[in-house]
Amino acid sequence: MKRNNRKRTLSIDGIDPMRLLGVSDRNIRAIEKHYGEELVVRGDQITVKGSSKNVEEITNVLERLIHIAKAGRTVTERDVLSVIKGGEREMEAIETLDEDVVFYSRTKRRGVVPRSVKQKEYVETMRKFDVVFAIGPAGTGKTYLAMAMALAALKRKEVERIFISRPVVEAGENLGFLPGDLQEKIDPYLRPIFDAMRAMVGRTSMQKMIETGVVEITPLAYMRGRTLNDCFAVLDEAQNSTIGQMKMFLTRLGANAKAVITGDITQIDLSDPGGSGLVAVRNILDGVEGIRFITFGEEDVVRHRLVKKIIKAFDEIERKTSENVVSEQDRPVRGPVEDRPEQDNG
Repeated sequence: MKRNNRKRTLSIDGIDPMRLLGVSDRNIRAIEKHYGEELVVRGDQITVKGSSKNVEEITNVLERLIHIAKAGRTVTERDVLSVIKGGEREMEAIETLDEDVVFYSRTKRRGVVPRSVKQKEYVETMRKFDVVFAIGPAGTGKTYLAMAMALAALKRKEVERIFISRPVVEAGENLGFLPGDLQEKIDPYLRPIFDAMRAMVGRTSMQKMIETGVVEITPLAYMRGRTLNDCFAVLDEAQNSTIGQMKMFLTRLGANAKAVITGDITQIDLSDPGGSGLVAVRNILDGVEGIRFITFGEEDVVRHRLVKKIIKAFDEIERKTSENVVSEQDRPVRGPVEDRPEQDNG
């Protein structure tokens, strides 16, 4: 059967090519890979060649991406895939990402905004519910957006302070042998939190908030007996909490308190991964009114484009290793008699 070929040309005049096409035309390559058709970029025009059906669909995708670029946003590979796979609702969410400012940063020209549809869902969930669990790989913005939400709540005087905690499993939760005061002992473990805060409010403001107790940072093991009132609490790296520690943290919440718990269940450092509080709590609390779980995947990584590929490669190796272990366990153990072929006495 002869293929019904077609060609369409779209103008991108007045648009910064890098903003629309990506580095080395990466966004164009993503469209070609998905549809198996050819796109040619020359000057301020994009030409689409292929079957009538695909050309029509690719044209619609490009028109939407051009609309995003004209609005001043830089189109990402995630945007490309979302437009390809999503419907009108997803497209509307992409187009309004920059309008949803979570926190107006003092150190940047513009505020902190969600960078993907999944991040937008995460932000909206944190606004609506008092306890939110964000589970997913590194680079999906779980901790960064949680800190932005906490700082925004503090600025609006919805809470009086921010409480940040994290399991310190690398030191066996016993920090006594480390030099310095408690803050100096836990600094290395909370560096991602400090980096996020410093990016949003600056080093001086961050230090002042910590010194005055407006922001309190405490290892998870030191929380017993505490009650968190008028507080936005963030538990980071929660996959390394035990079930008992997770229960302890959640039952510390007092009046007018919110909590966001973040973690990656593929990166558990506990000696018994099955005892992870973050793993257990999904089965225990899923469906409880007032609590919500947001799950990010490797497709939601917003760091360098290679991070997503690295995560996928490691996940594949871990999957194969797990399958091999199961295969070895299922293999029957045969004794020396079983190993000998049966004799035919006929």
